[in-house]
Amino acid sequence: MDKETLRQEMRIKRQEMREEEIAAASDELAARLFAHPLYRAAKTLYVYLSANQEVRTEEIIRQARCDGKRVAAPRVCGSELRFFFLAEDTRLEAGSFGILEPVDAEEANDPTALVLLPGLAFDRSGYRLGYGGGFYDRFLARENAHPTVALCYGFQLLDNLPHEPHDVTAAAVLTAE
Repeated sequence: MDKETLRQEMRIKRQEMREEEIAAASDELAARLFAHPLYRAAKTLYVYLSANQEVRTEEIIRQARCDGKRVAAPRVCGSELRFFFLAEDTRLEAGSFGILEPVDAEEANDPTALVLLPGLAFDRSGYRLGYGGGFYDRFLARENAHPTVALCYGFQLLDNLPHEPHDVTAAAVLTAE
């Protein structure tokens, strides 16, 4: 199956999820993340701000702060993805893709921050099928010391994904099942 067909299929499956399913899976994934050695070792967390039916990250952000970690969220700047620290009063606005992004925030600068990867599908080797813009792949190619964790629903984890030489893999893929 080609990438675009797979993207469409995964979007449909996510859209079919009920809010209760999303909340339960997100809670389970947050617990698994908090127990993971990559999370425990991280001083800083680069986390996506969930949109649509993505695994929710609000609890992850809250708990990471309680755990004394600095938390940053992405903002698209031209063709680049850059991360900005989130404070309690950081203003968020919808960016060019309709996803909330931090505004007037300090740019994050931790080259070893744990990066949580969003995506439509993942495979057992850590490859990810993103949304097609290549933002995370370019960011991780530029800043390649970051450990990475992908959070996904069970149906998003496949045996194999089509991938390109420039695709970056996740160090760990966590599922709710």
